[in-house]
Amino acid sequence: MTPEEFKARMRKKMTENREAFEGAYKNELQALMGLSKSEIDAITPGTTDIEIYDALITIVKEASRVNLMQAQLKQRIEELGAVAIKIAEKVPGLLV
Repeated sequence: MTPEEFKARMRKKMTENREAFEGAYKNELQALMGLSKSEIDAITPGTTDIEIYDALITIVKEASRVNLMQAQLKQRIEELGAVAIKIAEKVPGLLV
């Protein structure tokens, strides 16, 4: 990857992140990202909970960026499984 390609990729990611934090689920995304490691570990201690937490953040970011309907977001979260649902329950309004 050339330096120019890297810069272009970073600009695109920064734009996507800004759109996510200004999108429909900006408050939920901020609350989700504000959960502490101990809060996440309390749900299910282990390594997979952090991986699922990361996947959950990715899903909520993208849902916020594209203004995904609440029912569709809920379905995507449920597809991640029980751990993702338990984490999402810590964020008011995420699984409405």
